[in-house]
Amino acid sequence: MSYMDGFVIPVPKGNKERYREVAAYAAPIFIEYGALRVVECWANDIKPGKVNDFRTAVIAEDDEEVVFSWIEWPDKATRDAGAEKVMKDERMQPKEGEDMPFIGARLIYGGFEVLVDATA
Repeated sequence: MSYMDGFVIPVPKGNKERYREVAAYAAPIFIEYGALRVVECWANDIKPGKVNDFRTAVIAEDDEEVVFSWIEWPDKATRDAGAEKVMKDERMQPKEGEDMPFIGARLIYGGFEVLVDATA
């Protein structure tokens, strides 16, 4: 069964297009190393929670929006090997003088085994 990497990160609203460009650049590299699917989603309907929510989970500020994304892998072994290759790939290394469109310190992520996978 598939294995998922999940990510939630706040991104300054003014950086939406730059974030989309960076995500679109990285997605084929993940797929090259075995990912089946890369999905990046920009929040447009996040409700405030009574205890916690997407915004508080990543300490989003008023001028930021939340991105929710996931990468589907065939299995955890492929993900472990693929993710290591992605992180070592020269194309994924920060470029001189290029800032990322988000603050990585507030990124939350993890690997998840699939419990239910239903489609229409």
